[in-house]
Amino acid sequence: MGSGVFEIALPFKGDAYRTIYAVQLGEAIWVIHAFQKKSPKGIKTPQQEVEVIKARLKRLKEELS
Repeated sequence: MGSGVFEIALPFKGDAYRTIYAVQLGEAIWVIHAFQKKSPKGIKTPQQEVEVIKARLKRLKEELS
């Protein structure tokens, strides 16, 4: 997804996981996407979610430059 993008996965109501993608740009940390993921590991992030993350990261970098 790009350097500096971090995945944070948290348990939520049993076996569902809330996955959050964040990036640090300058002194700020920006949350660029969050979605519900059913598995804590072993399953890749769906391609549709990856595309959303990439697009939002690109837009954020453009707006901050």
